[in-house]
Amino acid sequence: MSDEGKVDSATAARLFDVRRVIGGLFTVYGVIVTIVGFFDSQAEIDKAAGVRINLWIGLGMLVLGLFFLGWQWLRPAEAPSEPTLADRNTE
Repeated sequence: MSDEGKVDSATAARLFDVRRVIGGLFTVYGVIVTIVGFFDSQAEIDKAAGVRINLWIGLGMLVLGLFFLGWQWLRPAEAPSEPTLADRNTE
C-alpha cells in the first residue's frame, strides 16, 4: 500500500490552521478594497466626510491579514501529541 495519500498530523495541523485562512482572506480583500480606494470619486469621498475610507480600511485589512500570515509563519501550529500511558492512567 502506498503512503502517497496519507498526511501526517503535523502537516494536517499546519494545513488547517485558521490563521492561514483568516490571513489569506483579509489580505486578498485588503488588496481589493485598497485598489478601489485609489479610484474613489469625489462624491464617494464627500459622502465619507472627506475621508478616503476605502483606502484606509483596505490598508488596515491588508496589515491585519499580513499580521496573521506572519504569525502563522513565525509560530507554526504543532500537532497534538499522543497521550502517554501515564497520562491515560490519571484520567
